[in-house]
Amino acid sequence: MEGNKEAVKVLNNLIEVSEDGKKGFEEAANDAKDSSLKSLFRDCSTQCAAAAGDLIKAVNALGGKADDSGSATGAAHRGWVKLKSKVENPNVAVLEEVERGQDHAKASYAKALKAQLPQTIREMVQRQYEGVVRHHDQIRDLRNRYQAAA
Repeated sequence: MEGNKEAVKVLNNLIEVSEDGKKGFEEAANDAKDSSLKSLFRDCSTQCAAAAGDLIKAVNALGGKADDSGSATGAAHRGWVKLKSKVENPNVAVLEEVERGQDHAKASYAKALKAQLPQTIREMVQRQYEGVVRHHDQIRDLRNRYQAAA
């Protein structure tokens, strides 16, 4: 475990990010008014949950203890999304805040990829990072479309 301490720390951070994403997308699905957005957000939440599960398995395989809770910052962000969606165009507000959450996730994964990780774990983190980037870009494009239509 001692040699894997840094990898476990990095993965636990990504677990927190993934749990925040799962919860954030669930909230976004509840707050969005458009049924296609609700469906997209639920799908993204499921993907975040699967990512967290894979990261937890990796931490366990390294002999570490997985931290499977989200962050206080993530909880505050979800509260802000709920408030903002009540006073602005709900779909645009939710998309803006989801994109902000994805910006944080992208940065966290990019930082993790700079750490010393066993090769198989690095490959998993890289695949998850690519998924975060796809989600981000999809959310950004939708936000732009909804803003133009507003």
